[in-house]
Amino acid sequence: MRYLLITLFSFLLLTACVQEEIVEEIYEGPDTEIATVVIHPTEGNEASGVVTFTQTNEGVRVQAAIIGLGSETLHGFHVHEYGDCRDSAAMSAGGHFNPTDMPHGAPTDTERHMGDLGNLPADENGVATVDFVDTHLKLNGVHSIVGYAVIVHEQRDDLQSQPVGDAGGRIGCGIIGVANPDF
Repeated sequence: MRYLLITLFSFLLLTACVQEEIVEEIYEGPDTEIATVVIHPTEGNEASGVVTFTQTNEGVRVQAAIIGLGSETLHGFHVHEYGDCRDSAAMSAGGHFNPTDMPHGAPTDTERHMGDLGNLPADENGVATVDFVDTHLKLNGVHSIVGYAVIVHEQRDDLQSQPVGDAGGRIGCGIIGVANPDF
């Protein structure tokens, strides 16, 4: 009986190791260095623009330029769990991208959804630009954000309320794709 248990345990351990190697091989393709999103307005809204994600040694650089926002206010800004903007209100994008099952928080928090990017600060013309490096985002591997949606919200993210920061409706949506490095 003891021999049978040792053999079974060894088999299970070997199987788990092989499965882990297969998963790693799936995600070992050419590294994505730049990803981009074109934000389109949801029904009845005007938010549009471009977000670029660039891999750096410090993390992922996030650069965004969004127009059509309410003047002089903050707008929640997140990566969401599905790359799906088909719904007229972008509800098809699901909740925040949170593969590590963390609470909602600010971009500077140690524990936060991977997709929590904080707020876009709109000026008097309804234009927001940001440029920062995020140490939680990944462009490669199991938790890559490529293929997921970026959502711009109608209100500010309070960076505390669970599960999504009380940021209101979705006024813009776009899907993260691999960028052409020649542009």
